[in-house]
Amino acid sequence: MALERDQLLDIYRRMVTIRTFDERAADELHAGNIPGAVHSYIGQEAVAVGICSALKREDKITSTHRGHGRTIAKGADIRFMMCELFGRSNGYCHGKGGSMHIADFSVGMLGANGIVGAGLPLATGAALAAQLEGVGGVAVSFFGDGASNEGSFHGSLNLASIWKLPVLFVCENNRWASGNSAAATNSVEDISVRSVSYNLPGVTIDGTDVQAVYETAELAVQRARNGDGPTLIECKTFRWRLHAEQRNDPADPRPQEEIEMGPQHDPIATFASHLTQQGVATPEAVSYTHLTLPTKA
Repeated sequence: MALERDQLLDIYRRMVTIRTFDERAADELHAGNIPGAVHSYIGQEAVAVGICSALKREDKITSTHRGHGRTIAKGADIRFMMCELFGRSNGYCHGKGGSMHIADFSVGMLGANGIVGAGLPLATGAALAAQLEGVGGVAVSFFGDGASNEGSFHGSLNLASIWKLPVLFVCENNRWASGNSAAATNSVEDISVRSVSYNLPGVTIDGTDVQAVYETAELAVQRARNGDGPTLIECKTFRWRLHAEQRNDPADPRPQEEIEMGPQHDPIATFASHLTQQGVATPEAVSYTHLTLPTKA
């Protein structure tokens, strides 16, 4: 389905909102206002926004520890998210969950999770519930390349395939699992080929191209709603910043040339260029990369 102008501009705005939120979160962390650590989603905005743009509000998603972007993409309120990061009682989890455990059931966000691979069986269970309800609901599990080596990945794909559950398994392959490169920890170059073992479709796409992500997600969602079962979607993308930002940041284990690759594949700039070339927006309308966030909640 071709997206209307308003939908395209909403996609752009949501990606900018995610980047603005995480830049502000990092600034507040380093200023000493946020406890713990922040796992930035900067550079991966196209994945969450592209996938969630193909979903309905009542569809469910699960996330990893790097959950801000997916939570925003699914429709959560950034004011309550930021309050949660600050440990305030009016945060989504009353200030007790912090950055890695935000949930908003009202928009179908079942929660971020600090355990690698833990969201996979949760989304599989949500898909089973949707199947039993019989109202066409879909679930999505966002996970990283590192989680594809966990038993929860293999068990979830196997069960979902056997029962033809309406679930999308979305691997955000940013090439690094914490400090371990995907090249050193995965036996395959494309994680999507692992779908063959469980008799379900698998595809690898450019995760910095939000339109490609959306179009792929739309087909997979329709397949799921039709009762044809799960799909594994691998989105090759880039994490721009450290695995986890802390007040005293550790050294980045990635080679400098790889660190520099992220900004060279900016999903927001790429999409803004597309919008202007297609006459959807003027260059001025899509020239901003930051929004003004509210200061009070």
